[in-house]
Amino acid sequence: MKLQTIFAVASAIILFSSCQKNADDPTPINTGTAKVNFIFKFDSTQVRLNAIGQPAPMPAGNAGQSPRFNTMSAHYVELAPSPFTALGAGAILYKAPQVTTGGATAIDFTNSKFAGNNQVFLSVPVKDFAAGTYTWLRVSLAYQNYNIYMNALGQTIDATLASFIGFNTYLGNYKVKDSTVNVNANKLQGYWALEGKVFGIGFLSQGQAPPGATTVPNPLFASSPIPAGSCLVTGQFATPLIVTGNETADINVIVSLSINKSFEWIDADHNGTYDPNNGDAVIDMGIRGMIPKIQ
Repeated sequence: MKLQTIFAVASAIILFSSCQKNADDPTPINTGTAKVNFIFKFDSTQVRLNAIGQPAPMPAGNAGQSPRFNTMSAHYVELAPSPFTALGAGAILYKAPQVTTGGATAIDFTNSKFAGNNQVFLSVPVKDFAAGTYTWLRVSLAYQNYNIYMNALGQTIDATLASFIGFNTYLGNYKVKDSTVNVNANKLQGYWALEGKVFGIGFLSQGQAPPGATTVPNPLFASSPIPAGSCLVTGQFATPLIVTGNETADINVIVSLSINKSFEWIDADHNGTYDPNNGDAVIDMGIRGMIPKIQ
């Protein structure tokens, strides 16, 4: 009986000591009040890359121009600690709503968030981060709206383009500039609409780039591939992003996107200007690279 009593007391002491130790050495809790802000920057002079992240000259027979951006939306944002981090295995910071209204799973355009040049498109509290060092950023781009110059009927027209570069987007209706387009269906990557005026008369045209024609730079194509048909652009931080979770001052990340001749067409008349009435056909509207930089 004495032996059982001694054993019970000893067990209680061990249990109490264990609990006391945990109380003195609690699991660290992120207490930072700051946010990490991701800011779009559209750069027409940044190096123009191809799908595997290598410098890309304009293909023979094609022409391009650097558009003047109005707004853009992102569908997915993820930080990766290394070039070998598989897609989805990093810190997923944002994923936009998706619907099946049009049949297959698609981005819900009505709930998209838009931002222009030098504007914040995502803010994440540091307390919600997994502490660590991040060297790569993945951003799935979904929509872009910008202005381009085109020629028609002897006139140079400043036209507005709505370009859907996400994997699949459900569209009820949307505005290009002043005109509303009714769709009520899914549209695959590469769908676009163009609005302008010639001799004071408005026009609106729509089109679809071929499957796989949209350039999506991924320098990690060998170690961390992305799904075909996505617009998951990958870029390496100029200097690593270090998050402890205890920061009290905001961290601003400039997400610099190359728009260096990102509006590209087959130049049927070989004059270097976009002349759709002469047979020029849009072939690629993909962003041409991404460099995230800590401000």
